[in-house]
Parts: sequence; structure tokens; C-alpha cells
Amino acid sequence: MSVRLRPARPDDAALVFDLVRELAVYEQLSHAVDATPEMIAAALFGPAPRAFCDIGEWRGEPVGFALWFYNFSTFRGRHGIYLEDLYVRPAARGHGVGKALLAGLAKRCVAENLARLEWSVLDWNEPSIAFYKLQGAELMDGWTTCRVTDQALWRLADQAPA
Repeated sequence: MSVRLRPARPDDAALVFDLVRELAVYEQLSHAVDATPEMIAAALFGPAPRAFCDIGEWRGEPVGFALWFYNFSTFRGRHGIYLEDLYVRPAARGHGVGKALLAGLAKRCVAENLARLEWSVLDWNEPSIAFYKLQGAELMDGWTTCRVTDQALWRLADQAPA
């Protein structure tokens, strides 16, 4: 197996953006992408990055990525990692790239004494759900993701005390 993981570099911003767009197409969410390569570069490689990215390579070519950030569990009293996106190009699937990216984050969690590794998956995405279960993931029934964006975010912000 010739899978290699490496941290994304500043010159990978366009690659990461392309992978994000490919993921959006797969998830039928292309309409939701308003990021740009410049925004990705600023988020990952700016002066104080709050998001991080690992690149998965197969046979020397970048074919996938894991974009993640630290979160915090008040119940556990420790940080964890939230995996925002995991994607491997279709032609490279089945060669261990996705598993390597996930295992690399698990290794980071163990090395940094983090409480957990977590992520979301679309409920219709049966191939990914099956893959995640094979890796030992527990699907968190009874939890629903909440999100406030766009105009609703502005309305909520307007209600904050001065």
C-alpha cells in the first residue's frame, strides 16, 4: 500500500478547494459552496489558523483530505477533534486513503490526550456510514445537528446585549 499522509501546505489551498467542491458535488450541495481558494488559504494558513487539513496521497498523488479543528467537551473536560470534511476521490477509494486519514486523526487524539474524534454524516450516505461503522464509529442516535446561518444568524446576533 502506498498511502501517505501529510499536513496541507499553503500551496495546497487550490487543491483543498477543488476537493471541497468535489465533496459538495457528491453530497448534492454544490449550491452551498461560497468559499474561494483564497478563503481556504486564509483559514488554513493565515497568522492564527483555527482549522487544519491533512492530505492523503495514493501513489504519490494527492487524492483526498481531512479538514478538522479542535472542539471542547465540557463533560470530559478536554479538547477533541471535529472532522469537518473527509473526502477521497472516487478513483482512489478502496486503497485505504480514507481509513489512513481517519486513523491519522485518531493517532493525533491519542498523542494529544484528546477526549474524542467526532463528525457528522448525511443520513442518506450509506457507503460512508458503513465505512465509518467499520472503523468503530458509533452513530449518535438522538442527537440532531443545529445550525444558524445567513439571515437567521444576523437576526440572532441583533438580539445580543450591547
